[in-house]
Amino acid sequence: MASEAVKVIVRCRPMNGRERALHCKEVVSMESTRGQCFLQNPAAASEPPKQFTFDGAYCQEHSTEQIYNEIAYPLVEGVTEGYNGTIFAYGQTGSGKSFTMQGVLEPSAQKGIIPRAFEHIFESVQCAENAKFLVRASYLEIYNEDIHDLLGADTKHKLELKEHPEKGVYVKGLSLHTVHSVVQCEQLMETGCSNRAVGYTLMNKDSSRSHAVFTVNMEICTVDERGLEHLRAAKLNLVDLAGSERQSKTGAMGERLKEAIKINLSLSALGNVISALVDGKCKHVPYRDSKLTRLLQDSLGGNTKTLMVACLSPADNNYDESLSTLRYANRAKNIKNKPCINEDPKDTLLREYQEEIKKLKAILAEQMGMDNLAGLLHAETAHLAVKSPPLFKTQVELEAEKQLIREEYNGRLAQLKASYEAEQASRARLEEDISRLKTHYDLKLSALEENFRKEKGVICPLCFYPAMFFGYIKTLMAFTDQHKKVHNRPFHSRHNVPSVW
Repeated sequence: MASEAVKVIVRCRPMNGRERALHCKEVVSMESTRGQCFLQNPAAASEPPKQFTFDGAYCQEHSTEQIYNEIAYPLVEGVTEGYNGTIFAYGQTGSGKSFTMQGVLEPSAQKGIIPRAFEHIFESVQCAENAKFLVRASYLEIYNEDIHDLLGADTKHKLELKEHPEKGVYVKGLSLHTVHSVVQCEQLMETGCSNRAVGYTLMNKDSSRSHAVFTVNMEICTVDERGLEHLRAAKLNLVDLAGSERQSKTGAMGERLKEAIKINLSLSALGNVISALVDGKCKHVPYRDSKLTRLLQDSLGGNTKTLMVACLSPADNNYDESLSTLRYANRAKNIKNKPCINEDPKDTLLREYQEEIKKLKAILAEQMGMDNLAGLLHAETAHLAVKSPPLFKTQVELEAEKQLIREEYNGRLAQLKASYEAEQASRARLEEDISRLKTHYDLKLSALEENFRKEKGVICPLCFYPAMFFGYIKTLMAFTDQHKKVHNRPFHSRHNVPSVW
């Protein structure tokens, strides 16, 4: 399995109103063609600037759309092929992380990476041939080291992190919402953002006080040229980290101070994980030091394609924070992951739906087995049917009605299956509805045959049971023996045969 380094880009926002009011000078410069970032120490203007090289360097003139097309697009495209992917933004508070990840929906040019990823995913779904997709979304936050479901009924309820030997680390009780369009994803994002913890600081009036993770889960079923189905599962983690901050600059007090301490602790744990992964001699990676690092365990040193966006302020009064961010990002680019396609997963809903449909088809085929018996008896009783033209004609009509009912049932079953695959409703609802539909048509078949028996007072030859058929044969043979004894000659076909019908 080939290794792939974590991709790291750096983005510098324009000066904000607060920095201009303080008459700050710009100390960050970029050379985008080479992916280089330069940071000048304001206290040592005569010294050359510190230089860092990344996979991309974007300054104020570059839009989020350009960043997405050049860097994020290949990663999201990999997710539609079955790879896991993670994009996360890191930087001090007020450096533009939320704007980079979420942006604003209007104007469309200022959309962030998350809504652009929605558009990319559903465009791939619509263009795919011989493939079925199940797309589900979840949105959580880590606030004061507690996990909350931003889309749940109770957003204050604390959720637990669990670990599964096959699925890895997951959040127990986190709600998953099936989505069919970009609009539905954007609505979920807006709902989650409105429930997210934010607060006022001197650095940012709407400072994010929690780490937010929007996850898109995809299940992909493709059919090859031989008609065989292949299942893949992938997930895309879109992470907006809370900003690192110094309490002296943000003026944090009380609850804001407690939040800042927890934020810095989890970001320090993330830094320790990055350092341990880069250091080849380290045998222990401290993923368990925070819930953030446990959630991102696959993204750092695992089987995930990962992109880190380091956000900077250009102002000289943020020099220390900018230097810390650049060093942080410079270490992260040395992490090696081993991305792989998640083929044939055991716990996908699409697999469960397909297996359930196969079971239901087997049950239906077993219940329709009497048709095979009728076919076997047809050849043996054909000559009797010829002697009863009116009955044969009525039986044809009966079979035609039964066939119409079966076709109607199969059509409704196909519609129900297609509807559930489109809506991706729960398996329990699928079982209940198909059972109700099956019972309804069983009753119709039973009622039709019962009415037929009452009207004619006879049993159709094509539905005759083997025991009764052989009883007729036995009666015919006894009549033949009696004829021979009485007339002293063998039975001949020109004699009238007593009707047993």
